[in-house]
Amino acid sequence: MPTTYILINSDLGSDVEIIKQIKEILNKETSVQYEVQGVYGVYDIIVKITADSMDHLRNIITNRIRKIDKVYSTLTMMVIEEQEK
Repeated sequence: MPTTYILINSDLGSDVEIIKQIKEILNKETSVQYEVQGVYGVYDIIVKITADSMDHLRNIITNRIRKIDKVYSTLTMMVIEEQEK
């Protein structure tokens, strides 16, 4: 199953609200497993998502997560599935 890590930059102090919104979005999605954490450093939030297809992942990232208010930028890293075997 395709997996991606998303690093998110957000407005100062908005990370708790963004994490809440991400969880609400992902809890409604079928065939999705996820982890979301606030982190210290260059990025504010890291999200790991595993979905049933790459298209499903792209749709979630592009049309849902990136459109959350106060998300400045994202860096998406797709896992190389062949190396997981």
